[in-house]
Amino acid sequence: MEQQTEQTRQEQQVVIVGGGPVGLWLAAELRLGGVSVTVVEERTDIDQRSKALTIHPRTIEVLASRGVHRPFLAEGLPIPSGHFAMLDDRLDFRALDTPFPYTLALPQARTEELLEERANALGARIVRGHRVTGFTEHPESVTVRVEGPGGPLELRAAYIVGCDGTRSTVRTAAGIDFPGTPTTVQGWLGDVTLDSPPRLGFSTFGPRGGVMVAPLPDGRNRLVGLSPDSLATERHGELTLEELRAKTIAIAGEDFGMRDPVWLSWFGNATRLADRYRRGRVLLAGDAAHQHFPTGGVGMNVGIQDAHNLGWKLAATIRGHAGDALLDTYHAERHPVGVQLMEHSRAQTALVTGFTTEALALRSLLNRMIATQPAFSRALAERLGGLDIRYPAPDPAAAHPLTGTRAPDLSFTGSGSGLFSRLRPDGCLLLDLTGARAFDTLADRAAPGLVVHAETLDGPPGAWAAVRAALIRPDGHVAWAGTDGDDTALAAAAERAFTLTHHLADR
Repeated sequence: MEQQTEQTRQEQQVVIVGGGPVGLWLAAELRLGGVSVTVVEERTDIDQRSKALTIHPRTIEVLASRGVHRPFLAEGLPIPSGHFAMLDDRLDFRALDTPFPYTLALPQARTEELLEERANALGARIVRGHRVTGFTEHPESVTVRVEGPGGPLELRAAYIVGCDGTRSTVRTAAGIDFPGTPTTVQGWLGDVTLDSPPRLGFSTFGPRGGVMVAPLPDGRNRLVGLSPDSLATERHGELTLEELRAKTIAIAGEDFGMRDPVWLSWFGNATRLADRYRRGRVLLAGDAAHQHFPTGGVGMNVGIQDAHNLGWKLAATIRGHAGDALLDTYHAERHPVGVQLMEHSRAQTALVTGFTTEALALRSLLNRMIATQPAFSRALAERLGGLDIRYPAPDPAAAHPLTGTRAPDLSFTGSGSGLFSRLRPDGCLLLDLTGARAFDTLADRAAPGLVVHAETLDGPPGAWAAVRAALIRPDGHVAWAGTDGDDTALAAAAERAFTLTHHLADR
């Protein structure tokens, strides 16, 4: 009884439910922001069946902004193109404005291992083999009920974040609706050894169906496909190697010498989006907030980017560096990304499940568009790679065109490192590009959470050429950019932008 009483007194500032990539990245962000955090994960070990395989360019940038991208680059397999709805003509990532113009093929299990090691090193408490059963929200805190091998216990925190998947206990307990559409299509996948693997980026599609082959870093390959008999809501038992072989031969004409499966599975196209990402002291991220057909492998990437948006805001709010209204911007910024994700996924679903003559003609048309219209192809690649996200400006009337966009890895004169290495997880970065140190006293006047860097851009790209100062958020998005030639007016505008970004006037 004494042990149970002691357990119920455990307190931390944030409880994260779910120890997948999203929960682990959020835990690390909160620790970097000076917040104590406990991650509760029902699994005792990392699931070796990797649902996610692809790390997209923007997610690599996110990793680079915290200086942790190198192990991923060392182990992942770079692929300089991506597919849209398994079309024959692939999207060329090499034209993208990023230091990482490719996707990385890396099993989710290894991604989780790397992220868990980092979260542990930063001091996050990760509790495996425990299940959250519910919570009670109070005016100033949340009491989280947990079941574990030692019996029930309670955790008390300022906030709870559900990163616990499409069947989220947190979302359900919070009464947050999850509207959408049910499964109408069943795709299939298999992680197997291929004795005669096809070329890199292989995919084929026709009246009999479509199949795509993606290499895994361990030498195996993942086959993903659909066929006319996939247009059903019911799964016909467990997928077998012989079924996978037969489907692949029917579509591609050969089985590529497949053997030794390590994972065979069906997957569906149920598509749902939480109507709120925040309700009081409850927040959602990743699959707990959005479910969709895994076209393009974007799910984990969008989830990590959810966490990247939320982490600094939650830490700043808890530490008193921002007003509570800052947390509302998490929904305002990320829910539209979820809406876009639903649209993108449904559009690709229509294309990969269209086996009629008319549907194949549409695919042929889009193939030619990708091959002959560089702007169209690039727009799709930027969408898929997560590089086109733009958040609303705090002050739209005075917003520079760069406001809300993701800042590129700007180069600085006389420096061997770019902007990503200067971003701070615990505060905004004010780039003083005036050459006159116009903001030296601003950090002292502003609330904690602002660091000033006097820099000179080396060959500034596009709209950055006229910028004399910019406020960059911890997540790498531009909060404000100024071109005023009057240094006093520029400093005043920067200070106002910082106040608006952190909702300091609302406190």
